[in-house]
Amino acid sequence: MRVAMIGTGYVGLVSGACFSEFGHDVVCVDKDAGKIDGLHKGKMPIFEPGLEDLVENNVKAGRLNFTTDLADAVKDAEAVFIAVGTPSRRGDGHADLSYVYAAAEEIAHAIKRYTVIVTKSTVPVGTGREVERIVREANPDAEFDVVSNPEFLREGSAIEDFMRPDRVVIGTNVERAQKVMRNLYRPLYIIETPILFTSRQSSELIKYAANTFLATKITFINEIADLCEVVDADVHDVARGIGLDGRIGKKFLHAGPGYGGSCFPKDTRALVSTAQQSGSPLRIVETVVQLNEDRKRKMAVRVIEAAGGSLEGKTVAVLGLTFKPNTDDMRESPSLDIVPALIEAGATVRAFDPEGMVEAKQMLSGVEWCDEAYATMPDADVLLLITEWNQFRALDLDRVKSLMRAPVMVDLRNVYEPKTMREHGFTYHCIGRPRSDV
Repeated sequence: MRVAMIGTGYVGLVSGACFSEFGHDVVCVDKDAGKIDGLHKGKMPIFEPGLEDLVENNVKAGRLNFTTDLADAVKDAEAVFIAVGTPSRRGDGHADLSYVYAAAEEIAHAIKRYTVIVTKSTVPVGTGREVERIVREANPDAEFDVVSNPEFLREGSAIEDFMRPDRVVIGTNVERAQKVMRNLYRPLYIIETPILFTSRQSSELIKYAANTFLATKITFINEIADLCEVVDADVHDVARGIGLDGRIGKKFLHAGPGYGGSCFPKDTRALVSTAQQSGSPLRIVETVVQLNEDRKRKMAVRVIEAAGGSLEGKTVAVLGLTFKPNTDDMRESPSLDIVPALIEAGATVRAFDPEGMVEAKQMLSGVEWCDEAYATMPDADVLLLITEWNQFRALDLDRVKSLMRAPVMVDLRNVYEPKTMREHGFTYHCIGRPRSDV
């Protein structure tokens, strides 16, 4: 099949490359000529494990190409995916759909045959209906259907998630459009992936409901972690104890500094806004959003307390800045709240991240940037672990202690065991576990 993917961001590029791996002919479109030029040279605009090789192999095979010419890419396509950004709108938190609607109008003028227009971007309920109206108004003679096909890709494991998903959700009741989408996803039928056909409205809501449920799960275990610290319980044991219940499941029960990234913060806010505008407010979700924002800000207080109540004239070594490992994504990362608060409290901050340094330098000021983990530590008063990259999971603790002025670690991801840290002479502060002071 011939496929056009509008947008070469995280969703568009990964989806386009994966569809080409399925054997489809895919053209990825972006208005950013620099990004397209970089892709032609093999330069990825994002960090995602395995993506560079996947793109290179399919470009060589002639199944994947990149262009700034939307009209040329769309004219012969059987399916056109809209995979542009839907950032939070200032003021009300609603998804900004201007890029989606602009793409829809351009597509309308470009299509020359029956075309399935697919919203891959995360969009509120009713967006498909508006896209359909825009296309119909711009090109009354166009033969098309609008389908919702939300993505469920986790940064850091996006390719595997696309190739072997838990399910594929397709929102359309039109048989002709369903046939096109079945052909597009035929390789997944072979491995018996559940393909769920729903109404367009249900499909649009599924994506928001899924992400919001996971964000709620994270926020719940963070609240439980706070309670564990008060009653001297261990959140790891509690999480295992409830996670082994098949009705609950063990995923997303890892206590930490709060969720971030490009999806959970944006999608929870957008769902809150949609629900309020629809006259059916989601009080649980409203609370989740507020609790998560509060939590990220409170993490700096933990560091100040670990340093004896003051950071004035002290040095904090920071490991990890991205919102999660295996990505360079800094969007809504807890570090964006924590690091400025530490600097404001009087600390000198030295920081390192394996993949997020370029983005971090644009978003954080007043930081001493280091080129590897141990370079952050000389004469540091506190070692702060924000993101659990694999290379931070097995630090040489004796070396760390010898470099630091004071052997104090604040581990916001519970990477290390309190007993181990005590044996190595550290004062160790973690999340929701019994304290381990020497």
